[in-house]
Amino acid sequence: MATNEQNPNYNEAIEEIETILAKMENDEMDVDQLADNVKRAVVLINLCREKLTGTKEEVEKILKEFDK
Repeated sequence: MATNEQNPNYNEAIEEIETILAKMENDEMDVDQLADNVKRAVVLINLCREKLTGTKEEVEKILKEFDK
């Protein structure tokens, strides 16, 4: 589980997504928890996408400056 559940770093978010998926795959998740966990996974996936996009843009900017 992420150390900062509201704003985990990329690796923490990936670990939490993997934990949620493993519980779902192994039928370890109560049906009452399913919707909340799916919502949490969506939030984490979006957070990861934002971090990847931001990192990609930053690297591209650095490379453009390097090519000058």
